[in-house]
Amino acid sequence: MMILKTCLTWIGLGLLCLNCLFTACTSTKNAIYFSDVKDTVLSPVDGSFEPRIQKNDILQINVSSLNPEDVIIYNVSNMTSASGAGGANAGAGAMLGGFLVNEQGYIQYPVLGPVKVTGFTKKSLTDYLHDQLIARKLLVDPVVSIRFLNYRVTILGEVSKPTVVNVTNEKISVLEALGMAGDITVFGKRNNILLIREVDGERIIRRLDLNDKKILNSPYYFLQSNDILYVEPNKSKIATADRSRQILPIALSSLSLLVIILDRLIINN
Repeated sequence: MMILKTCLTWIGLGLLCLNCLFTACTSTKNAIYFSDVKDTVLSPVDGSFEPRIQKNDILQINVSSLNPEDVIIYNVSNMTSASGAGGANAGAGAMLGGFLVNEQGYIQYPVLGPVKVTGFTKKSLTDYLHDQLIARKLLVDPVVSIRFLNYRVTILGEVSKPTVVNVTNEKISVLEALGMAGDITVFGKRNNILLIREVDGERIIRRLDLNDKKILNSPYYFLQSNDILYVEPNKSKIATADRSRQILPIALSSLSLLVIILDRLIINN
């Protein structure tokens, strides 16, 4: 029995050592957000931030005036199925009920016909439609309001809960998005987050450093619709994965051998 207890003790110590080996140490400095920030007052981020309309966006456009009957036709959700618009996007738009921006950047608006909207902000498109309705003498003093129906961002990689976030208030910061994904794990690179953004058919790639206070005044602090954030694993995570692949088979073989030895000892006793 003494030999049995000794072997069990060694097995326990071996498992403890393996646990320590697989648990990588992470730099405390790199795990802290804004490690260089002291008590201060920072200049505000550009308060005029407003996302620009892109292809495949779904817009809710409401029009009102003194005579409700005059605006009925403009408030009927009108999904376009112009060439280039994907079936999946069209289905989502039909479910949400709005105007789908097709691959050419147009919506099919009642009476006005095709209107190119890509590149507009909500405010600038609101002003444009308002002016067009008056200029063509279709309505008198109309009130136009616009909302995005599919404003969303995607967070992937070393976060607790990779997810797609639907942004109902049409404004979200990098920090808010990461918070909704359960925050970055201890194995994530806070100083090298990848942002992927599509603008006018081109994909823009930017690296964000959340250890640096400059991010608070960055033009990429607020995310636009369809942005993707990817948090890369740090060296500790990669090293841990490599060590586990190398050592785990050896450790399991050793434990199997110990079990066999214990079994023989028990039988002999």
